[in-house]
Amino acid sequence: MDKEYIYITFNPEILNGKPIIKGTRISVEFIMELIASGASVDDIVKEYPHLPLDGVKEAVIYAANSVKNEVLISARITA
Repeated sequence: MDKEYIYITFNPEILNGKPIIKGTRISVEFIMELIASGASVDDIVKEYPHLPLDGVKEAVIYAANSVKNEVLISARITA
């Protein structure tokens, strides 16, 4: 079953179609980079007050679901 996202959208005219939080130019990728650098969801909302708290939380969920659906292929190439 596909999850419907309220805050996450795509637009080829904004950041080349990367998933972003609606009404912003803040990408899910950027949110994940902030979290990876040690920021909490609350820290992000304090730093970017135009972002809705639920939008930032949904970005994290979107990223987690994207990784779950990733297909990894391993191959050994010999000459």
